[in-house]
Amino acid sequence: MGILYVVSTPIGNMSDITERAKATLSEVDFVACEDTRVGGKLLNKLGIKKPLVPYHEHNKRQSGEEILRRLLDGESCALTTDAGTPAVSDPGEDLVRLCHENNITVIPVVGACSAAAALSVSGLKSKRFCFEGFLPENKSEKEEYLSSLAKERRTMVFFSPPHDLVRVLGDLFSAFGDRRATLCKELTKLNEKITYSALGKLYDEAKAANSIKGEYVIVVEGYEPSEKDEFWYNMSVKEHVEHYVNLGMTKMEAVKAVASDRCVGKGEIYKEVN
Repeated sequence: MGILYVVSTPIGNMSDITERAKATLSEVDFVACEDTRVGGKLLNKLGIKKPLVPYHEHNKRQSGEEILRRLLDGESCALTTDAGTPAVSDPGEDLVRLCHENNITVIPVVGACSAAAALSVSGLKSKRFCFEGFLPENKSEKEEYLSSLAKERRTMVFFSPPHDLVRVLGDLFSAFGDRRATLCKELTKLNEKITYSALGKLYDEAKAANSIKGEYVIVVEGYEPSEKDEFWYNMSVKEHVEHYVNLGMTKMEAVKAVASDRCVGKGEIYKEVN
């Protein structure tokens, strides 16, 4: 059997191509790419000649089966996308799953990733984060989706194409309020711009812009609850513990839960109820 290599490519600056990526592209039997024109330009710049197979959202079923057949016959394939890491908010995930289901070895060749790059320069908390990609196009689906994220405590990373930037920023502002956010434009490219601000200001500036060009990553801080937002705000410590006991916890389990809720040591809670 062959091997599927998931090969990350530059998101703008060709200097970000790795030696391992170049070697892999040189050694595989063929390259599966989102757009053969873009893939062809990349290989030409690297001085590599390989057969290109188009693999994208509109042909992924038929093309995926053909790629799988070639892998089962022993050929090796490099999966690329137009820029960055394949199979992340990308139809490549279906090909990767198809390979796993057929016991084809899948190997990552790491490199540029716009989501990670944006998070690293956002100035927002990065210990816990979630990647959310593009917002749904359907209005009701989008509203439900954003509503489900309203109390997401992790830092969130979104994508936006230029023609949707004003709408996306407006949607995020409406859903999350005026949270801190970082807008990253054209990462690693000539017109790269990183703006640390608040969603409301970013939205106003985008609306006022004469033209919007480039690809965008938006990093938004997670929900930061205050005590007034919590169900136990008006409860005494004893009532808070009794609440959990009534839900079926033991007293010690309830003490631990209350300590976690109130961000204090469990010994402090134990003293209050004994």
